[in-house]
Amino acid sequence: MQKSDVIWFDGAFVPWEKAQVHVLTHTLHYGLGVFEGIRCYATNDGRSAVFRLHDHTRRLFASARILSITIPFDEQTIDDACLESIRRNTLRECYIRPIVFLGEGEMGLHATTNPVRVAIAVWPWGSYLGDEGVRHGIRVKTSSFQRFHVNTLMTKAKAVGHYVNSILANQEVRRVGYDEALMLDTDGYVSEASGENLFIVRDGIVKTPPLTSVLPGITRATLITLLRERGHTVVEERFTRDEVYIADEAFFTGTAAEVTPVRELDDRPIGTGKPGPLTASMQEAYFALIRGGDPRHRDWLAFV
Repeated sequence: MQKSDVIWFDGAFVPWEKAQVHVLTHTLHYGLGVFEGIRCYATNDGRSAVFRLHDHTRRLFASARILSITIPFDEQTIDDACLESIRRNTLRECYIRPIVFLGEGEMGLHATTNPVRVAIAVWPWGSYLGDEGVRHGIRVKTSSFQRFHVNTLMTKAKAVGHYVNSILANQEVRRVGYDEALMLDTDGYVSEASGENLFIVRDGIVKTPPLTSVLPGITRATLITLLRERGHTVVEERFTRDEVYIADEAFFTGTAAEVTPVRELDDRPIGTGKPGPLTASMQEAYFALIRGGDPRHRDWLAFV
């Protein structure tokens, strides 16, 4: 991980090394916190822009509301702090990580007086699933760990503690040589990957799981818009993993993963075992969009 110079912490910029918390920070022990992953890209006109910044900030506040956390700043302050963090660290492209957590004070599940703390860090970060994966597709295995039920944990919150589930699934499949895990819901239907949403293509129809056990991904919503604008039929419905086996194409979406083809699931090649034409066209459309090449969605870019 490449360090940057400063981190925005509770309303002020501090040196990277000074952005520290106490060992009894409540969220460290109990996992009650929320965060976002956002990207800034160099655009075709020589500037830099954050993709769908305010949509990410809105989701951060929505996640906090679900977990009964009151963020001590408004949405505009967080938007502005993200942009200023990029400027102060003189980065053209970077990953942006806002996080909201409960600080030290009371311990135990009943704690109510701990301060709500907010930090925003930025740093350079390349392709989450690797440049080779983006170009040629990745190998995926169905995890034995299920995505949690909607009434076990709140699936619409991007919560800190939720990611234990993702880590277990990801570790499980990586130990045996796969790139990413596919997770099923508690009814056995396809949910999502450990950190990405899934799309499949069969006979020209694009399917993606509905927003039940699935986090409402911002890249997912972006791809649905791009697909429909190009005349593709997109269906949000439940499907089983054997429907993925017989798909013509499959791809993951996410802020970190962007648009990554899936070439294989459970040792079965998807389609030809290579990224398909629709996947390739949507990669092209997405990468043009985030670099300012799509005039229809310039409002999705917050220029630094």
